[in-house]
Amino acid sequence: MSVDTANGEDLHTAMVDQLVADHAEKGLVMRPEVEAALRSVPRHLFTPDAALAEAYRADQAVVTKRIGDEAVSSVSAPWLIAEMLGQAADAVDGGLAGRHVLEIGSGGYNAALLRELVGPSGSVTTVDIDREVTDRATACLTAAGYDDVVVVCADAEQPVNPGRRYDLIIVTVGAWDIPPAWTAQLAENGTLVVPLRTFGMTRSWAMRRTGDRLVSHSQRLCGFVSMQGAGAHEVRYVDVADGVHLRLDEDQQVDRHAVGELLAQPQTQAWAGVSLPPRTVLADLDLWLASRITDAGQQFVVLTAQQEAVDAGVVAPAWRFGTPAALDNAAFCYRSTLRWDDDDMFDLGACAHGPDAASATGRMVGQMRAWLDSGSPSPVLHVLPADTPDGDLPAGTVLDKRHSRFVLTLTPA
Repeated sequence: MSVDTANGEDLHTAMVDQLVADHAEKGLVMRPEVEAALRSVPRHLFTPDAALAEAYRADQAVVTKRIGDEAVSSVSAPWLIAEMLGQAADAVDGGLAGRHVLEIGSGGYNAALLRELVGPSGSVTTVDIDREVTDRATACLTAAGYDDVVVVCADAEQPVNPGRRYDLIIVTVGAWDIPPAWTAQLAENGTLVVPLRTFGMTRSWAMRRTGDRLVSHSQRLCGFVSMQGAGAHEVRYVDVADGVHLRLDEDQQVDRHAVGELLAQPQTQAWAGVSLPPRTVLADLDLWLASRITDAGQQFVVLTAQQEAVDAGVVAPAWRFGTPAALDNAAFCYRSTLRWDDDDMFDLGACAHGPDAASATGRMVGQMRAWLDSGSPSPVLHVLPADTPDGDLPAGTVLDKRHSRFVLTLTPA
């Protein structure tokens, strides 16, 4: 055994141990079959151009193709792969053994893990639009001994194998919509796991099919390279001040100069007056705010900022890479950075600029308290065909896409 091989085995073991510990830290339990698959598949064989230490980083994706500065293909971070495989196994009745799986977005590593999970009586087909990516995936899968995975080069916006149904479709690129082909290729009660942008925020949704509808079973915070081909949908960024941007993902229109004028006015800060422990997860709060802001008739946008703008005090967002914000003619309001006390507990806050700033911050912290008072509910996503009449939609916040109507429901516990 070479020194590199020995080091690789040690790094592999340490990576999976870290993933199991990370699950426990998040209050999750890794399914034993997922852990076994992670321990069986040598990840470094799917990242041949990366150092062993990089290949076995639990928290890091390995970019395998760039166009200019943009990453267009990668082997996803192991923590995210593990969570999505757990979502899939939890949502498929009876688990994944013996199931037939379609993966959309090829890197090879995830397909190998799926092949371990479905076992000898199951099957895995992986598809990607980029011939360079599929050729690379085929070579890596063969080198790792998974030459029975079917690799297809095609645009998955259309059916991959017309007439064939899959128990699970798992998407490993960021999507904006659900094309009809995905639902049509799912078996009845089949499961779709997809990183889906809703209100400009990406979540990995595990959804089950019932007829022509999908209803979510679980969701996780995540991020992926964007879909290419016919299903692509561009995220637009609008500069509203030096180092401050609005991320627009639902074809919104904003007057950047008007927003800039609001931001130039003094900042108003308000606090919810709560005391929350450090492990409180706020990802569901952001979707709650998106739905409540939209239902109130305001425009929901996502605020992003450069670190220099935060350091200069231009904005104080909860997360500079994507913070929920409400916009109208009289105020620009967003979820602010947390306020910590001496007991290591934190409060939620809102910042606003404009003549109606005080009212805007009051509304947003009121929405935050309402989420906590409702038991911090997690969202449920319903996906229905685009021609579904309003009267046939479930109650919730409606978001119309190209092929689908999304309905986001947050029911008090």
